[in-house]
Amino acid sequence: MNFAAFISEIGRGATGARDMSRAQAQQLYGAILDGEVPDLELGAIAIALRVKTETVDEMVGFLGAANERLPALQRPRGHIRPVVIPSYNGARRSANLTPLLALLLQRFGVPVLVHGLSDDYGRVTSEQIFRHWGILPSSSLQQAQLAIDEHGLAYLPLPLIAPGLDRQLALRSRLGVRNSAHSLVKMLDPFLGEGVLLAAATHPDYIASMRAVLTGLGAHALLLRGTEGEPFANPKRRPMIEYLHDGVSDVLFEAEHDSLRTLPQLPENCDAQATVAWMRRVLAGEVLLPLPIANQLACCLYACGRAEDLHRAKALVAVENNGLALV
Repeated sequence: MNFAAFISEIGRGATGARDMSRAQAQQLYGAILDGEVPDLELGAIAIALRVKTETVDEMVGFLGAANERLPALQRPRGHIRPVVIPSYNGARRSANLTPLLALLLQRFGVPVLVHGLSDDYGRVTSEQIFRHWGILPSSSLQQAQLAIDEHGLAYLPLPLIAPGLDRQLALRSRLGVRNSAHSLVKMLDPFLGEGVLLAAATHPDYIASMRAVLTGLGAHALLLRGTEGEPFANPKRRPMIEYLHDGVSDVLFEAEHDSLRTLPQLPENCDAQATVAWMRRVLAGEVLLPLPIANQLACCLYACGRAEDLHRAKALVAVENNGLALV
């Protein structure tokens, strides 16, 4: 493959660069994931795309290449779709509550797969919190499948499902900037379309891009602005939560903009030990689940088929959460 030809097209700056077709993007990214691109050219491609910004067609092509290489998990029997939670940012200022959302879904009998990184530039990752809880990472795809089938929850490290994307994420430490893989990992569904994906971003442009990619592919997903990039609703102020399905987007909850009347009770700091201690109190009913996360939980129960409509999903969560009103 002539990588110089690709670079000469996409590397002409923000205004002069030419976009790749979906097929070209898929071909190029396939070579990247397979380790066929030399380091010099790989760095040039990453920076060129960073400056140019990826088009929706290019991201669809990149995701197509990633999905071609993605090992498949089997959807558990029954009508409930598994919920897939990509966790790639971790906590730096406030607690990472992604594992709490996963445990709440498990409590409702919803199969859950969380995939992510063990370390993310000093942030508190979901893997670290799961370890403190007593849930160890799956060491193979087969072990993850067994954990989901028998216990309804598995955590799977990214290198086991997408080693090429894992190498791409690691480029950040060498180049100093993020690359396309940081968005792609948040759209990976090892159930190959059979799951409900929790898709989150923090920048409006990335949210718009993810919406266009996922609706274009007909994915089942819940899209929201993440909390420090993690896919749980900000416990202090709910973001807009959209349900993407069959090529359309339905807004299930609008974003909150009003000032808080009362602050929810949250972990005293963001370290894994404090987060786990607070999570245990929430699951024991000693601390009220913050309303935005209760709203998000209801959206998940509806989108995965655990509840036939959003009204019923809200009722289920309210009963579990000591009668909390979710409207």
